[in-house]
Amino acid sequence: MSRQRFILIGVLFFHSVNTYMDRACIASAIDEIKRDLGITGQMMGLVLGIFAVGYALFQIPSGWIADRFGARKALTIVVSVWSMFTALTGAARNALQMLVLRFFFGMGEAGAFPGATQAFFRWLPARERGLAHGINFSGSRLGAAFSLFLMPWLIWKIGWRWTFVVNGVIGWIWAMVWLLWFRDNPKDNPRVNKEELDYIEEGRVSDFTSTIKASFAQVFTSLNMSLAMAQYFASNVTFFISLSWLPNYIKNQWPDDPHAIYYSAVPLIFAAFANWIAGGMVTGLYKCGYHVGSRRLTAIMGFALGVIGLLLATQTKNLDFLTTDRAQIYWFVFCFGLATFGVDMTLSPSWAFCNDIGGKSSGAVSGAMNMVGNIGAALSAITFPMFANANMFFVMAAGLNLAAIAAWCFMNPNRPSDAALSPAAAHRRFVAMLTTLVVATGGVIGTNIYISVRKKPAPPVETTETDQPVQQDADHGAPGDAGDGAGAEDKDSN
Repeated sequence: MSRQRFILIGVLFFHSVNTYMDRACIASAIDEIKRDLGITGQMMGLVLGIFAVGYALFQIPSGWIADRFGARKALTIVVSVWSMFTALTGAARNALQMLVLRFFFGMGEAGAFPGATQAFFRWLPARERGLAHGINFSGSRLGAAFSLFLMPWLIWKIGWRWTFVVNGVIGWIWAMVWLLWFRDNPKDNPRVNKEELDYIEEGRVSDFTSTIKASFAQVFTSLNMSLAMAQYFASNVTFFISLSWLPNYIKNQWPDDPHAIYYSAVPLIFAAFANWIAGGMVTGLYKCGYHVGSRRLTAIMGFALGVIGLLLATQTKNLDFLTTDRAQIYWFVFCFGLATFGVDMTLSPSWAFCNDIGGKSSGAVSGAMNMVGNIGAALSAITFPMFANANMFFVMAAGLNLAAIAAWCFMNPNRPSDAALSPAAAHRRFVAMLTTLVVATGGVIGTNIYISVRKKPAPPVETTETDQPVQQDADHGAPGDAGDGAGAEDKDSN
């Protein structure tokens, strides 16, 4: 038997690495962007979150495109488009331009994982999808972690503007490779022999067939889909802090440690291991006959670890045995890493669940779940600076993870969708749910814009020739710090 489906997993692994290198790049450039564009911390939160808004809103259309036209065309187009906007980010001259570019970057990247999900459905038997999703998402975490080391160095060498250009070029190279190698149907790839093709076709039909014949609107408005979206919202609220505010938060909390910012890569490495372990659990339990439990048990275990890690992180400044800054930062990074490990254990079962209930509509179904998840990511980045203390945010995130555990107790791919629901009624439900999500998200974002435009960034403090500028506006920092000044490092340490 040939092994071309494993090459597919490898190609999409690097695709995942690329997506998160592009996303995490801006986290390493926060201070430089704020300084050069003269924007406040709250506006920077909006810049970080607006990507997730564009990303969320175009999940369903991008998933539908992947289902309708195939992953080959879909991923070639979306990777090329978002790479263009990644490169153009380096040309932004003010906050408005940055907001527009990051929004369109999010729109372009919306098709990344729904397209990959559709490719997995067409190329992989059901028993292998859990591990494939785990490997795929581990690439995103490793890409983000790698970026936290590579991007500061690249910014130091060529500046933050050209760093975005380099990331865009990498995406265009991947798109070219994908277009030349991948075919939507494995039988059209001459390197797939008959033995492998028979193996794929035999195992591609899922054991969960009760909902696959339902329309997308019926699946979208089903209890399964509502619960899947709710739990994915919770996981993204926790995880997106790793890609947005965590490097800046750690640097400002422990300003005396010149290497503090690099510790923010640890939770992402934890997350990569979580995806491998969870993917293996989903695949192993499925092969043992625990088809529903392979998804449910893995996800519940992950969210439980997320709750524990977040609550322990809130005690960083309160535990008597943490007597030094180094001990405190180690404790916080481990605890937040445990939380990130936990919520990332839920990815493989979540996306495998979308394959279970979506079938040939896996792209649109997974896009719907990812849409709501990234609304959570957007609200996470936007609201984090609004909390008076970061511990309040962590407690809130822990509460959402508890709710997600409850959701997984009722998620069951064997539960049929409401097939008796008329197309008109399903359409009305679909529109109502989508409108509610958009209005709620728009309200939070609009409030943040209103607050941000009323605030002006504080002018930099005058310094001597040997001192570096330090900004004193507390609005520029993350919750729980004293602003950029509390976390400022000299240029050499950057």
